[in-house]
Amino acid sequence: MADLALPKRLLHWYAMFVAASVLVLICSGGLVTSHGAGMAVPDWPNSFGYNMFLFPVSHWVGGVLFEHTHRLIASGVGLLTIGLCALTAVLEDRKWVKWLGAVALLAVIIQGILGGLRVTEHNQLLGLFHGCLAQLYFCLVSTIALVTSPFWGTIEPGQSRFRRLRFWVVTVTAMVFVQLALGALMRHSHTGLSIPDFPTAYGRIFPPLDDVSVARINDYRATKEAAPPITAGLILLQYVHRIWAVLIVAGIGSVGIAILRERALRLQVRFGGGLWIFLVVTQFCLGAWTVWSNKAADVATAHVFFGALTLMTGFLLSFILSASVMSSTRIQAAAAAQKEVAKA
Repeated sequence: MADLALPKRLLHWYAMFVAASVLVLICSGGLVTSHGAGMAVPDWPNSFGYNMFLFPVSHWVGGVLFEHTHRLIASGVGLLTIGLCALTAVLEDRKWVKWLGAVALLAVIIQGILGGLRVTEHNQLLGLFHGCLAQLYFCLVSTIALVTSPFWGTIEPGQSRFRRLRFWVVTVTAMVFVQLALGALMRHSHTGLSIPDFPTAYGRIFPPLDDVSVARINDYRATKEAAPPITAGLILLQYVHRIWAVLIVAGIGSVGIAILRERALRLQVRFGGGLWIFLVVTQFCLGAWTVWSNKAADVATAHVFFGALTLMTGFLLSFILSASVMSSTRIQAAAAAQKEVAKA
């Protein structure tokens, strides 16, 4: 694997391109929700009765621009995924990689259907699932890019202490996914900022959640900001999102430093640990900026962008460490079996 033939190198670069296109799609979806354009095109799979691909460019204005562009990018990603599935089936010798390509195709089909049903059924919960699946799909395609790379063939059996490191990497990565789901839930509530200040919450450490305070907040939002009403639950959701973000920064910071200090790991993996720290710090700063900018669309979309990269980095590190630990386990099992045979 370290010295790949040309067709397999092309497969790797094609998978990289597909992963990059999925990231663009996620950012496009972030622009749609940030601009409140999720229902700008009210029908699906057509666009205002037109075939989606024949919709006149002159009508691409306002929220329609963001929603229709998102649909076109999604269609392109779907076609690219069909190609990825076909190439893995033809060029790959490893059955499990072929299965990854098939699962990616299934995921993008489900993703497209969820996006369409979000429009036709006017169901915000489907939009939440749509956003979460997009993140997992990005991780899946990135994994295919990883395992088709020359680096994958250089992974060596890990030491026993890697098991603990893997546990924490997987745990913190799961925390990041929960955080992205919380963020998607906030965006799909379409109520703007439930807590307008940061790092405080309505000037306090803990936000007011009683009925009188919430009513007062909603009166202010209606008269001064013309913003939709919020509930105590939405305020608490945003507060939990903030506290969880602090825990994630601490978690990735400590785990990333542990990866950087682990000299038995390859340089690329240790670089990934440092990159993970950089991404989560940037993500946290963008979250604060999102509040300070009153949820400016470009800042909120950048927040989504770095969130996806943070999750993907943790996912790939988890996959690499798991492969290293599993390889070590297989070697130990084989050695134990040989000893048993020798005793017999």
